[in-house]
Amino acid sequence: MEMKSNPGIHTRVTHAGTCPDSEHGSVATPIYQTSTFKFQSAEEGARRISGEENGFIYSRLGNPTTATLESAISELEGGAGALATASGMAAVNLIYLTFLGSGMHIVGTDALYGSSRRIIELDYSRFGVDYDFIDTSDPELLEKTLKPNTALVYLESPANPTLKLADIRHCTELAHRAGALVAVDNTFMSPLLQRPLEFGADMVIHSLTKYINGHTDVIGGMVIFRDEQILEQARPVHVHSGGCMDPHQAWLVLRGLKTMALRVYKAQDNARQIAEFLETDGRVSRVFYPGLKSHPQYELAQSQMEGPGSMISFELNGGLEAGQKLMDRVSVATLAVSLGGYETLIQHPASMTHAAVPREERLSSGITDGLVRLAVGCEDAEDIIADLDQALR
Repeated sequence: MEMKSNPGIHTRVTHAGTCPDSEHGSVATPIYQTSTFKFQSAEEGARRISGEENGFIYSRLGNPTTATLESAISELEGGAGALATASGMAAVNLIYLTFLGSGMHIVGTDALYGSSRRIIELDYSRFGVDYDFIDTSDPELLEKTLKPNTALVYLESPANPTLKLADIRHCTELAHRAGALVAVDNTFMSPLLQRPLEFGADMVIHSLTKYINGHTDVIGGMVIFRDEQILEQARPVHVHSGGCMDPHQAWLVLRGLKTMALRVYKAQDNARQIAEFLETDGRVSRVFYPGLKSHPQYELAQSQMEGPGSMISFELNGGLEAGQKLMDRVSVATLAVSLGGYETLIQHPASMTHAAVPREERLSSGITDGLVRLAVGCEDAEDIIADLDQALR
C-alpha cells in the first residue's frame, strides 16, 4: 500500500530516504562499512569509473549508507540532491572551494559561525578571495555591499549568537540580480522549521552534529543543493578533496534523524516558556528569541520560519563578570559549546567562543560582554527555569 501523497511531518521524518534492504529485508539501513566495492566484471568496472553506469566504486566517492542519509535530508529540505561531509566545516569548505577563487568576492553575515568566517579572513584571503562581513538583517546594506565580482552570499539566519534574521527571499533576489549564488546555514532551524531553498537559496548547509543527529555524539555536515547543475559542480571537488563522511557516522545520523521531530518540537516548546520567563526577569536586560513579539524581526520570523526554534540569547545587567558567574552556577544546563542535542547547553560567547574576536568587532556584531547563549534541550521546562532562576540569584 502506498503512503498518502501529503504525509505529516513526523511520518516524513520517519520514512525520509529509507526503504527496507532488498537482500535481507532489514528495516534499518545497513552500515556498509567497506572502503571499496567489487565489480562483477572488468567491463562493469570500466563503465562505473567512466561514469557510464551508476554504482558504487570506493567509499570516498560514495557509499550506500551515506547515500541514504543524503537522500533523506535532501528530501526534507526540498533539494535536488545533497553531499554528506565529515564535519560541518567540511561542508562550509566544500562550498568555498567550489564557488570561490582568486579575484572573487564573498559577502557573509557578520555574526557568522566563527570558523566559517575566520577561514575566509585568514586562509582564503591568502589566495586572493575578497570579503565583507555585514549585518545581513539589513537588505539595503547587502545591496550596497554587492560587487560585480561577488560570487557568493553566505547567510546565517538566525545568526549565531545574536539571533538576527536575514530576509532570505529578499537577500536571494538581490544576490541573484548581482550574479551571485546564495548559501544559507540552516543549522539553527533544521529542515523542520525553515527551508531556505523554498525562498530561492541555491544551497543549504547543516552541521549534522546538531538537531539532525541530536545526541551530542557525532560530528558531520551536509550541503543540500537546489538544482542538479550546482550539485554536479560541487561533487568532483567533494570527492577529490576527501571530505567524505564515514558510513558508520552516516548510520548514527540516520538513527538520530528518526527522533528529530520529537526533539525539535519538545525543545522549542521549552524555549518558548524559558524566553517568556527571562523576558520578565529584572536581572536580564534583553532577550533575543524570534518567538517573542519583542524581537525586532518577529513578523519576518512568522513569514519564513515554521517555528522560532530553541536557541535563546539573553543579556545580563552585570556584563562580563555576571555572564561568567552565571556559567559557574547552573546545574541542569550543561556548560559546553555546541547546540541541538537532547540536553540543554549554555555558554558565554564573550569569554568563550568569541573571546578571540577583537572586542570592537565583537560588539559591532551585537555580541556584548553580558550576552549568554542558551541551547534549550528536552528536559522539563520548569526544571530549566528553576535552574536559571537560582543561578541568576
